[in-house]
Amino acid sequence: MTVIRDMFRFSPSFRWGAGMLLLILVLVALSFVSPYDQFARREVPNNRPPSREYVFGTTALGQDVFWQATFAIRNTLIIAGIAVLVSRAIAVLIGTFAGYVGGLTDRVLSAFTDTFIVIPVLPLIILIATILQGNLGMVQLGVLLGLLDWAWPSKRYRAQILALREEEFTQTAIFSGMGRLKIIWHEHFPFLIPFTLADMVSGFLYAIGLEITLAILGLSNVSLPTIGTMIYWANYYQALLANRWWWLLAPIGITIVVVVAFYLVSSALAVFLDPRTRLKNLAAKGTGA
Repeated sequence: MTVIRDMFRFSPSFRWGAGMLLLILVLVALSFVSPYDQFARREVPNNRPPSREYVFGTTALGQDVFWQATFAIRNTLIIAGIAVLVSRAIAVLIGTFAGYVGGLTDRVLSAFTDTFIVIPVLPLIILIATILQGNLGMVQLGVLLGLLDWAWPSKRYRAQILALREEEFTQTAIFSGMGRLKIIWHEHFPFLIPFTLADMVSGFLYAIGLEITLAILGLSNVSLPTIGTMIYWANYYQALLANRWWWLLAPIGITIVVVVAFYLVSSALAVFLDPRTRLKNLAAKGTGA
């Protein structure tokens, strides 16, 4: 809580990003009180422009764009959340173990990681999604994105552990008889938590971008409301050519807000977690500035 309070105080970027994320979470919460089912169609008049009754207008499928947008944000964030949990769990496990153990184990795990780094992720995901077309639900898509996004983060965690391994407290833990896993978990992992939080924000942006890309190409479950599938159906019914701009405006506007919010939070975390910045902020706090 102290870190968050300090970030609100010293970082305008974090304040703006957190405010935008709060707005997104409010829209997610509204999805749970929607008067419509997320898969329902022909519930409202077709192709109505924005009005007092339909704030964001309606679609050619007879759906209220506003309420569909709330479902879309929720489902996209769930997919991204699953992807981040899977990818960062693998990255932390492999990166920290390889960095601390070193030797042959480090070389083998590093070679395995490098193999995944050189694989072109987007073409591979498109190939897998094409094979499984229509069968990629939220969990399956999230796991797939996570399994292909752990390599670079693993390298970063390994570098952090290599630095921590040389610290005096690590040598003290070794001489006290602590095992390797216990040292990693109790001595090193607390130092990785702030770095992991910033890295997870970047992972969200990566997963959201890939979800939107696959959905626009029609390679995911297009019946599931997500930001990408909203754009897919708007393009399918040629909303822009038919001058039904509101159908595209909602998902595109939401995407911009989500990306900017996560970017501001991520950049603020990266700056704030820099030791020099934290010392400067603490000095200013101590002098009452």
